[in-house]
This record gives sequence, structure tokens and C-alpha cells, in this order.
Amino acid sequence: MRYISLIAISILLFTCGSSKSIGNDLATVNPIVTSINLSKVINDKVPVVINPGRFSQDTVVYRLPRVIQGSYDVSDFGRYIENLRAYDYSGKELAVSKIDPNSWTIIDATNLDKIEYLVNDTFDQENKPLADEPEVPFSPGGTNIEPNDFVLNLHGFIGYFDSLKDAQYTLDVTAPSTFKRTSALQTTNSVTSADGTQMTTSYFAPRYFDITDNPMMYGDLDVEEFMVGDINIVLSVYSPNKIHTAESLKETIFKMMQAQKAYLGDIDSTPRYDIYLYLSDGSETAPKGFGALEHHTSTVVVLRESSSKEQLAASMIDVVAHEFFHIVTPLSVHSEDVHYFDYNDPTFSKHLWMYEGVTEYFAQHFQVYEGLVDTKTYLATLDQQINYSKRYNDTMSFTEMSENIIDEPYAANYGNVYQKGALIGLCIDILMRKESDGNRSMLSLMKELSNTYGKEKPFNDDAIIEEIIEMTYPSIGAFLNTHVIGDAPIDYETYFEMVGVHYEDIKIEALFIQSGNALILEADLENRTIFFNGEVSGNSFWKEQGILERDILTIVNGINVSPDNANTVLKQMYNWKVGDDIDVTVMRDGNPVQIKTKLTQAYTVYNGLAIKDNATMAQVKLRDAWLKG
Repeated sequence: MRYISLIAISILLFTCGSSKSIGNDLATVNPIVTSINLSKVINDKVPVVINPGRFSQDTVVYRLPRVIQGSYDVSDFGRYIENLRAYDYSGKELAVSKIDPNSWTIIDATNLDKIEYLVNDTFDQENKPLADEPEVPFSPGGTNIEPNDFVLNLHGFIGYFDSLKDAQYTLDVTAPSTFKRTSALQTTNSVTSADGTQMTTSYFAPRYFDITDNPMMYGDLDVEEFMVGDINIVLSVYSPNKIHTAESLKETIFKMMQAQKAYLGDIDSTPRYDIYLYLSDGSETAPKGFGALEHHTSTVVVLRESSSKEQLAASMIDVVAHEFFHIVTPLSVHSEDVHYFDYNDPTFSKHLWMYEGVTEYFAQHFQVYEGLVDTKTYLATLDQQINYSKRYNDTMSFTEMSENIIDEPYAANYGNVYQKGALIGLCIDILMRKESDGNRSMLSLMKELSNTYGKEKPFNDDAIIEEIIEMTYPSIGAFLNTHVIGDAPIDYETYFEMVGVHYEDIKIEALFIQSGNALILEADLENRTIFFNGEVSGNSFWKEQGILERDILTIVNGINVSPDNANTVLKQMYNWKVGDDIDVTVMRDGNPVQIKTKLTQAYTVYNGLAIKDNATMAQVKLRDAWLKG
């Protein structure tokens, strides 16, 4: 991840961290020695050995994380640990008791030599959750154990002792020598077995945080390494059916991150950034949670292998752009809750609007700012975020939700951090530019906060809003107090008016099964028919053909239509292209009506965001500052 600088940074983290000392648990300052053997998988389980050194206490507690950083739900990685045993220096078993799903108490710890256990992977459990247990971890934060591929989110394999989270770790990973292996952890050694079949790679982690913050992938991978400015990008791809490669994604990632670097400007970056992409083939043991999980200088991404090259590239831009912008927050700007994270009993920051919301705002805004998308496309994205945000509780305090995010009713509203949270960033950005005559922005504010705090200095969660107000303008304070701390919904049109953007009827191309975002076909299960609903009037093609609401779709290109084959027929219609010949029969008032024609482009009209034709000079100037810089 940072190689030589990693050690220095982590020493600083240790020095600036909790005032707790290592305590009396450990008699020496030697690292906790750990090992994972991928060559000795037992019934789809990986053996792990933990050697902590000598303890001076009679009883110690060993834990796997209950919650991990970047994830705002309970994962309980201890549920995937089996047959945990502790041994003394003569090889005899010590008494171990499991005190909760993630924690084990070890008695007579002064004689503890090592702990051994097996780790089950989480991907396999996604279709068969453990009985009476909560859902499995989100796939990008999970683990995979397959003959040719291992996703090693190390928080699922390596645990910690309560007062030794700041102790150093060494990790040996043994695997077939044919495996490709990628990790940003500092590599200290690599040894091949005498027969050449196995290789053990040794890593160093300055503290437990670095174990959890540095995922690995081992196996039949495709890896590309390239520079974007002064950042070394390592792209690791696992495509089980070899449909996609790192090479095929390299240009997309390069252009995207080049634009991100230009957007960020002189903000402190990272020497290396790892992207671990696992492509799910939809099989029984394949992961189902699509998206990504942030790490400080890397991300694990899970997407569909069946995506076209263009679809995968678009998904990677949206997903990886978001994760990369996390180098701003929470890497450079974060609270004490993040800096001194408790994996077993965490407290959560009030400022998810900043960590996730502002990050998502940057992930979309940079695309228009750096010319990757046009203004029309960007405004459509904002319109979609506004519509999606209203599916959540729009009168819930964002700071209150953030602080209580793993509890209901707040947990059910977590998705809004990527919708309304991003829109909060939008409004502050426009206000900052308006108040400063275009000279300051949301990004410049984050740079100022980064200069004040940075990677090693967390802010006070309860004080940061007031600090931001002092650094900016009364209008920013009014907005934060009303819409972030307060529970008042945001009138977005007020902010769009500042930049000469408004709502108007917009004509756009439509699919042949849709009108805007709504399907024009529904099923009548009682009568076993598929019929056109009222949305069909908004699709220009079907309107020109005279199709009416309640017309029953009976035949499509020779296929008799019923609820049983509706998905197949809809998929065929979804893939229709302009110029194709179609032969469709509908039943209207008991009479068949045949439509035999050539497809022409369908259009629909929706009320969406657009540039005002009569915008004032002041509005145009502010809009240009917002969208073009």
C-alpha cells in the first residue's frame, strides 16, 4: 500500500492514537505472528494459526470483528470460524469458551503458545444463510474460498486481542506457486518450497487496522499495473469464465482516474491504489451483493460477469470513482469514531453526509467537470438522485441517522446517504461558489479540512459543524443546521435557480417496453394475460400504432404470450432495435388487432432538470463555475 512510508504512517497512527497503552497482556514487543494456508483447504475451509507471543495475564479475549470500517451493518465474522483451539507450549489444549458470536476467552493465557482454527467463506453462505443468524456480510466485504480464487478480506481471517490492536502483525500466506497474488501490504519475504509447488509470501502490518485495511486476492487472476500521474494503479480481475480481462478495463480505469486526479488537483493522494474486481457468474456459490467496499487506498468490487464490456466499464466508473474519492474522506478528513474504531462495539460518526454523501457527489460531479459526460447527462443523474431520495424518510435528521445507523428506523434509511447525502454536497457546493464569486467550492472546503486535520488527526464529531461554519459563510451554517442537523426537507429548486437550471418537459429516447422509467406492460394473473397499462400513452411508438390502455398482448413475433413466458417476451422486446420488423397482435374488446410494421425510434416526455434558456448573466456565470470551473 505504501511500502516504506506505510511503517512511518502507522507509527504516527500508533503515537497519535488512543491513550491506552498495550498494557500487560504482552511481555514482549514482538509482532503477533499469523499464517493462512491456502494449500491446505479442508472442506472448503482455510486453516489459520495465530501466535501472539507470551502473555502475562491469566485470561485473554480473542475476537473477530463484529463490524468493519466502511460497512454500516453488523457482519459478525466470528460466525465463520470453526474448531478454534488454543495450545500451550507443550502442545496441550487450553480451556477456551465462546462468549459471543465473535469472541473467545482463553484461560491460562500465560502458557498460551498459539491459536488454530478454520475459516469458512461468506460467499458460499449468501444463498444459504446460517440458521437463525442475520444476513451474511455485503459481498465486497466478504471472503471467498475456491480452488482457483481466494478473496482475502483479512478481517474475515485474522482477529485481535482486546488490548493489542496496536500491536504489529506478521502474516505468512502459503499458496500454490502458480497462483497470482496481489496485496498492498508490505511484502517482507517470499519462499518457494523445495519441490517448487508452493510459495509462502510474508507480509508486515504495523497494527490491526492495517490487517483490516489491506485486502488480498490469490488465484487465477488477471493483473494490470500502470501509472496515473504519480499513483501506481494495480487492477486485479477474477473472471471465472474469462469473459473480461484487466487489459480490457485498463483504458477505462486510466481515463477515469486521470480525470479524478485533475479534479482533485493538489490534494494529498496515495502512492498506490489497488482495485480488486471479482466478477460473479451467478452460480450457486457466487456472490450476489454487487457494489464495492472502501479501504483507505484500495477497494474490493463485485459486479456481474454477464455484463457487456460497455456495461461493465460504466459500472466501474461509477463504483470505483466513488471508492477512490474516499482518499479525501474519510482518509484525510474523519472523526475520532473512525480513527479509533472499535470492531466489537463501535460508535458511529454523525457525518455520513460527508463520508458517503460528499464522496458520491464528487464521484458524479467530476464526470461533468472533467468532460467525461455532458451537462444533460449529469442533470439527469441529479434528477434521479432526487427522485430516489424521496423513497426514504425525507424528514429524518442526517446527523441523528448517521450516529445510529445500525439501529432501526435509521438502518432502513442508510441508502439515502448516496442520494440525499450527495445532494447535500451539491447544495453546499453551489452555495460555496455563490458566496465566493466562484472561488471556493465543496472540494476546496474538503481540502481546507484536510490541511487542518489529515490522515493522522481526527476531528471532534460534535464540533466539526461549527468549525465548518466558522470557515465558510452564514448561509452554509443555516443550511447545515436546517437540513443536516435539522430534519427539514431540501427545496432543491432554490439551489438550481441560483445556477439557471429548472424543471421542464424533456423529450428523450425510450425503450419499446417503457415510458420514462415505468414499464408499459403488466400481468393479470387472475385472467392469465399481459396487458398495456396507462403508461403506454407516453411511448410515442405505441401511441402512433394506436395501442390503448388495457389492450391485451397476445402474440409477439409468433410467440403466444402468457404470464409464464412474459419475462422471455419482455427480454426480446427490450432488445428490439430501430429498423427491426415486428408482428404483434393485441386483443381489444374481444377482437384481435394486428400490428405489422418496422420499428421506429420511440420517445417519451418527462419533467426533468434542464438549462434555462433565459438564465441571467449571474446565473450563467455561477453555473459555469459549478460545471466547468
